[in-house]
Amino acid sequence: MPSYRLIACGFHDELEALATLRQPCQIVYRDGNGATQSVGSRIVDVYAQGGADFIKLQTGAIIRADHLLSVDGKAIAFADSPDSCA
Repeated sequence: MPSYRLIACGFHDELEALATLRQPCQIVYRDGNGATQSVGSRIVDVYAQGGADFIKLQTGAIIRADHLLSVDGKAIAFADSPDSCA
C-alpha cells in the first residue's frame, strides 16, 4: 500500500458527522487503478487501521480516506503536518 497521506481533522470530523447522521451523500474517489469513481451511499463507519483512515459505505465498499476526492460536494482537505490534529 502506498504511504498514507493524513486528511485534515476538520474533514475527518465531517466524515464522522455524516456517518452519525446516516445522511446519504455523493462520494467521489480514486479506485485501486487510479480511475475516478462516484457513488451515492451512506457512510456507516469511519475507522483507522494499519496507519490509515478508512470509510465503510452502506454498499459494503471500503475506501481509504486519502483516496477520496470529495464527499457531499466538499473537496478532501489534507493535514498540514502529521501532528496537526494533536
